Amino acid sequence: MDLKTASALRRLRLISAPEACSFLLLILCSLLKRTTDFNAVPAMGMVHGILFLIYVVFWVDAWNKAKWNARTGITYFALSVLPTGGFFADRMLRREAEASVMAARARKEGVVGA
Repeated sequence: MDLKTASALRRLRLISAPEACSFLLLILCSLLKRTTDFNAVPAMGMVHGILFLIYVVFWVDAWNKAKWNARTGITYFALSVLPTGGFFADRMLRREAEASVMAARARKEGVVGA
């Protein structure tokens, strides 16, 4: 994996957890709006919207640089629209990065089959 691909995956991974947290907070604010006088939905909605747009931009960049197949790319996008999907995307991206580092080390050491 080259440096540009690794940085694109890292950016996507770094935004996935905050985007998921903001989604959960937006749901909580929506519940509080309906049960109390507390209304933070407009502010939290804007925060979540901005984080979601950043996620989509980083997702497109990662898809282009990592050369994912359609299934992988769509999976990462689908995870962004699920309330806790960003946490799963973070975990999957971490595993993908670790696997590529291990493969690169194996290639460097000349291990057959890597």
